[in-house]
Amino acid sequence: MTTPSIAPGSSPARPAAPKTSPARLAGPAGLTVGALSVLLVGLYFVYSGPPPEWNVLTRSLLTLVIIAALTLFGVALGRLLPSDGKGRRTVAGQLSIVSLLTYGGVILFATSLEAGTPLGYPGKAMDPTTDGPLAAAMALAHGPIAHLWIAMFFLGFVVAVSRSAAPRIVPRWTLRGSVVVAVINLLAVPSLYFGMDASNFYAVNGWGADALVGLITLMWVGFIGLGIQRARSRP
Repeated sequence: MTTPSIAPGSSPARPAAPKTSPARLAGPAGLTVGALSVLLVGLYFVYSGPPPEWNVLTRSLLTLVIIAALTLFGVALGRLLPSDGKGRRTVAGQLSIVSLLTYGGVILFATSLEAGTPLGYPGKAMDPTTDGPLAAAMALAHGPIAHLWIAMFFLGFVVAVSRSAAPRIVPRWTLRGSVVVAVINLLAVPSLYFGMDASNFYAVNGWGADALVGLITLMWVGFIGLGIQRARSRP
C-alpha cells in the first residue's frame, strides 16, 4: 500500500466542508414565517378591549422570532436569486433583498415601541396600538412604511426571477401571487390619510389595512418558502 506523496512545504489537502444548500434554509424559514404569523395576528384579536401585559409582550416576543426567521429567509433567498455573467446579483434582486431586510428593521422598531407601552406603564389597561404616546409613532411604521418596502421586495423578487434564463427557483404561481400581494400592500399605503380608528377597515392602524394586509403578506412569505421547497424537490 502506497501513500500519496506530498511536496515539500505543502500541507495535505483537506476534504471540502459540506455545503448547505440555500434552498434548504430558505424553504423552512419562509414556512416558519407564514405559520407563526397566523398565531401572531390571532393574539391581536383575542381581546376586544385593551389586552393584558402578557399578551402584548408575548406577541412582541413572537414578532422577534418571526423577523429572525425572515432574516434567515432573506439571506438564503439572496443566494438563490439569479446573477449576471460576472456573478453579481441583478439590480432587481438586490432591491428585493435590501427591501426585505429593511422591512424587518422597520417592524423591529415598531415592535419596540409597542412593547414599550406595557413596560413603561405597568398595571394600566392600555392598548399600545391606540393608547399612549407611542401608538401614533408606530402607526406609520407598521402601516405605510412596511407596506411600501415589502411591496418592493415582492416586485423585485418577481422581476429578478422572471427575467432570468436560469432555472426557476420557485413555481410560476408563486410569482403571480407575489404580484397580487405587492399590489395589495401598495393599495394600503394611503391609509395614513384615514386616521387611527382601529375599527375602521382602512385606518392606518385598522384591522384591514394593517392587520389583514400584514397577515396576507407574512403568509405569502410562507407560500414562497413552500414554492422553494417544491422547486427543490423537482427532478
